[in-house]
Amino acid sequence: MYTGMLHTHKLSVILFLVLYLIKTALLIFGKTELLTRVTKATRITEMIISTLFLATGIYLLIYTGNKGAWLWVKLIAVATSIPLAIMAFKKQNKNLALLSLIFIVYAYGVSESKNLMFSSAKPDLPAGTDLKAGEIIFANQCVNCHGSDGKLGLSGAKDLTASARTHAEKVEIVTHGKNAMQAYDKMLSAEQIEAVVSYVETLNK
Repeated sequence: MYTGMLHTHKLSVILFLVLYLIKTALLIFGKTELLTRVTKATRITEMIISTLFLATGIYLLIYTGNKGAWLWVKLIAVATSIPLAIMAFKKQNKNLALLSLIFIVYAYGVSESKNLMFSSAKPDLPAGTDLKAGEIIFANQCVNCHGSDGKLGLSGAKDLTASARTHAEKVEIVTHGKNAMQAYDKMLSAEQIEAVVSYVETLNK
């Protein structure tokens, strides 16, 4: 369910961005007559996209385990962009339209990177493949969605205590991600991934 909602949300966001970009470009280049025609022709489509955007966004907000500062900044950016966009097209104001677009694109970038500056810097976590290192990494990177006991199930996370996957399969999922779970190959070393997988395997013993 969560994965389906996530994919639907991403699709609706992309469609919304494309439509808004087209309308903003028409406004900036003074194509007001064409803008009026496009706005009229896409009114129902835009309502459907906006409804999907909002409904799936609310669902993800409720059921996500990853609620860092990036999420609240994203919500503020989106909430700010909406009245700006309404005023921009009502008053045919190019500057407001551009400002609204900047907020929307920034919100999208923050959402995709889970970082306010779109940075992919590695967190300061212990090296090595021992269980203690794995426990610390799990507490820092996994507990928000999986819970300390592996059973929380937010963000579409599976119950780790009931997993029948092999060690190699688990390493593959942590490394490259699956469904709503992000890939950790750029955040964790191979040794750290081994450590956290080894720790996870102690949860169903």
